[in-house]
Amino acid sequence: MDVAINSTLEANQKLLTYIMDLGEILLKSGAEVNRVEDTVTRIGKAYGFCRVDVFSITSSIVVSAHDPQGDVFTETRRITRYITDLDKIERVNRLSRKICAKPLDETELLEAIDQIKNAEGYSETAMFFTYGLISAAFSIFFGGTFNDGITAFLCGLVLRVVLRLGRKMDLQNIVINFFTSAAVGIGAIVMIKMGLGQNMDKIIIGNIMLLIPGILLTTSLRDMINGDLVTGIMGLGDAILRSLAISFGFAVVMAWFGGGII
Repeated sequence: MDVAINSTLEANQKLLTYIMDLGEILLKSGAEVNRVEDTVTRIGKAYGFCRVDVFSITSSIVVSAHDPQGDVFTETRRITRYITDLDKIERVNRLSRKICAKPLDETELLEAIDQIKNAEGYSETAMFFTYGLISAAFSIFFGGTFNDGITAFLCGLVLRVVLRLGRKMDLQNIVINFFTSAAVGIGAIVMIKMGLGQNMDKIIIGNIMLLIPGILLTTSLRDMINGDLVTGIMGLGDAILRSLAISFGFAVVMAWFGGGII
């Protein structure tokens, strides 16, 4: 009897761990906390927990699940890094709906979680040139010349390289934004002095649009509207700090090299 009870307790704890994996993927991918809490609650109840209490903020998830026998299982996840990945959010949502319709067994659930974790996004080459094209498009859209667009394109390539290096070095997002904006500013100054571009402000605008934390800001406002004030204020503060880091990066470069070319 004791062996059977222990086996059931262990199975339920493992099940909660798998459910938390899905919640962690959502939170790391930029999902709003209301979505994280709702998804974890629905999946937990689909697997037989009679009560699931979830508390989530941008940096943590805490879950307590009650089984029909009255046993309580609790797990906490600390989130230190997150990046917007709408594809993974959609994959978890799709899996959640599938589980709620018909729960998967342990093997199928583990396989589905691994597929989401290891899902390949766009290739680095595609991302590299996409950054350049978006920068060029915004630069021309905001009134830049064709040469400004070419300069913004090249600066966009620099932006992607520095951004990639910062993430590989595991730097904080605020630090990455500072160095990325500074590198773009230096690149723009060099290219303008070489005669490639003319309007510094239009070139910078084209690149800065890739760094502005628009989704983070929108999500934080939505969290506050939904009543998640702590999460909303944290997200808003993060968005403001990232924006300041971007402006300081450009400002330092302009002050160092002289702002007369703007």
